[in-house]
Amino acid sequence: MNIGIIREGKVPPDFRVALTPKQCKHIQETYPEVRISVQKSDIRTYSDEEYANEGIELVDTLDHCDLIIGVKEVNLEDLIANKSYMFFSHTFKKQSYNRTLLQDILKKKIKLIDYEVIKNKKNVRLIGFGRYAGIVGCYNGFRTYGLKHSLFVLKPANQCADRKEVERELKKVKLPNDFRLVLTGFGRVGHGAREITSLLPIREVKSDEYLNTSYDEPVFTHLEVEDYFEKSDGGEFIRKEFYNQPELFKQGFQKYIPYTDMYIPCHYWNSNSPKIITKDDLASAKNRISVIADISCDIADPIASTLRPSKVANPIYGYNPVNSEEESDYRKKGIIAVMAVDNLPCELPKDASEDFGNELIKHVLPALIGDDPDRIIERASQTNLDGELMPAFSYLKDYVEGKE
Repeated sequence: MNIGIIREGKVPPDFRVALTPKQCKHIQETYPEVRISVQKSDIRTYSDEEYANEGIELVDTLDHCDLIIGVKEVNLEDLIANKSYMFFSHTFKKQSYNRTLLQDILKKKIKLIDYEVIKNKKNVRLIGFGRYAGIVGCYNGFRTYGLKHSLFVLKPANQCADRKEVERELKKVKLPNDFRLVLTGFGRVGHGAREITSLLPIREVKSDEYLNTSYDEPVFTHLEVEDYFEKSDGGEFIRKEFYNQPELFKQGFQKYIPYTDMYIPCHYWNSNSPKIITKDDLASAKNRISVIADISCDIADPIASTLRPSKVANPIYGYNPVNSEEESDYRKKGIIAVMAVDNLPCELPKDASEDFGNELIKHVLPALIGDDPDRIIERASQTNLDGELMPAFSYLKDYVEGKE
């Protein structure tokens, strides 16, 4: 099998790679039947020379490859007909902005394996950049808090050489003794965020203690879904019911607002779920939140202050709770500072790429080139080489045809 690593073509550019030079070398040494070709690029976080130094072939085109892998969506003009591709297509949720991408994939009879739906037999995702979204997003949150209140200044994550420098920067963090933080969401993102809090002088407490205890030290609580959603009829909260029928529940986060200085959402949010923080919550005289580092970045839905995604170069904007509008100066008194970068792992591209590649090698590569008893690849294939949607993705038919 010949695997090709495509030159990322998105604008703005994405510096990440699916496999690092050393990982490519490891694969070729471990699986003699696999050869890797890397399309030349001057934007990757790893240079062409670094791949060449590991004995990896550099090429101008990938026409000879059996499987072409990348990170972000591939530009239409770069899609080669009758090939297999693996990347984040952002189409399985019927994202309107990528409809033409899926249309072109079907037209060109391309087999698309989407990272986002590569799952084990227990329906748990096997690969993603979520861990580094959590790491960078949580770091950015504390950086925002320091700037908002003129307490400390951290170097932007994208200006740090690597994660080690990020960790050195965290030593500058000085939090008030009454500082309180709420995290929501677990999974890769939430656990990534916790890797940052574990490096800071901030103690974790249970949710009920958070609400009912006074502290003279910085504390945080990591909420489970039953802590911030409630059954609308007042009945017992059953987690399985919430995931299957979220419309039967109502928000319950408002009880944390009077006690919280910073909120970091790391959750997955279903569009049928109740909102988490409303405009009225933020406008309330009881609101204490001054910083929201929205790693989840669901625009204007679960969290009212997330009016838009922000960019790496300008990651923070203000939200005015009085008129629910954006405010240019997030440092103003009464203004909530919002960090909502929607491509956080790009800020530490080498670390994020290495982490992603390790997961790909461990969880996906064996199924790609050998036996796949759990049908991991088949279940993650949205389309086949006949130009058809796979049965599990037949629900995308009307989306592809522009009917919805």
